[in-house]
Amino acid sequence: MPIAEYFSRDYAAARRRFQSAAGRAGATLTSYVLPEHAGPSAEALAIDVARLGNTGAQSALLVICGTHGIEGFAGSGCQVGLLEDRLHEALPASTSLVLLHALNPFGFAWLRRVNEEGVDLNRNFLDFSGRPPSSAAYEALHDWLIPADWDGEARRAADAALMAFGQTHGLPALQAAVTSGQYTRPTGLFYGGTRETWSARTLARILTEVVPGTVRRLGVIDLHTGLGPCGYGEPILDGAGPADRERAVRWYGADVKDLAAGESVSARLAGTMARGVERARPGLELTFIGLEFGTRPTLEVLTALRADHWLHARGGGADPALRARIQQQMREAFFSESPAWQAAVYGRAADLAFRALRELA
Repeated sequence: MPIAEYFSRDYAAARRRFQSAAGRAGATLTSYVLPEHAGPSAEALAIDVARLGNTGAQSALLVICGTHGIEGFAGSGCQVGLLEDRLHEALPASTSLVLLHALNPFGFAWLRRVNEEGVDLNRNFLDFSGRPPSSAAYEALHDWLIPADWDGEARRAADAALMAFGQTHGLPALQAAVTSGQYTRPTGLFYGGTRETWSARTLARILTEVVPGTVRRLGVIDLHTGLGPCGYGEPILDGAGPADRERAVRWYGADVKDLAAGESVSARLAGTMARGVERARPGLELTFIGLEFGTRPTLEVLTALRADHWLHARGGGADPALRARIQQQMREAFFSESPAWQAAVYGRAADLAFRALRELA
């Protein structure tokens, strides 16, 4: 099957393709349906999980897509490719492969990065009984990020203010202030929420119900798009210490970047999924990377996100043509129709998955 046929045009098609590929591979398939929500054609929204390999495995590789909804277009295609190309036939006897399709099915279906509550899942894995991280840096920018209008004077003034901030403080400071995670503005960008989301709770269930209880070593590859050079997949380690870094470099090579050390294309983040995995399965040897594929220049991606949040916060009466344009901007910010891009993304994902399985043997 040509690589381009691994990828789908909408969530419903991606889900059918994943389920069919999992069936042909002989995987055990488990579905968790998102309650009280449906897709654009009234279709059910669900996290689907395919498991292959030894049910008494000592090691497992978990590959996740759709943490940030719309980024699932790329990640789903990679997972379908892993199944269609029968990567599981290289599974060591003591290892299991688990593919989690669409951790955020709502965002995937509705072309949003956030979930049904407007939450960025990779900022949501906090202990909400305590005080969340400070949102002061984001608060200073919020009204510029989501201006009163999108095609008028307020937008032009907001763009100028953001540009001035970047020139004064540097683009890395702007990126950190916007993207690190905020907990005060539910309609804002990179909002981490005030409680555990359905997706976070369901991930914990999957880690105990689907990932074999015998597993002692777990590798996680969480597939993302939107940052970095176009078509390149940067492996970003979200670890707890030097031993995790040493292990990740041994598995994936010297181009691993450490999130905590500020080495990657991503800013340092609060409430990441790796912390949720650690809580759900304490005591594991965990090697967690986000594999981030570049699409378009960073400021173009940020503009698409601002437009999407403006549309849902202030654009209730927006012209249908503007709404369609913003949705297309979002699609292009996080996925490319280029066969060359898709081949590069799938090839990189398959390579790193194979390396992980080799090391988990």
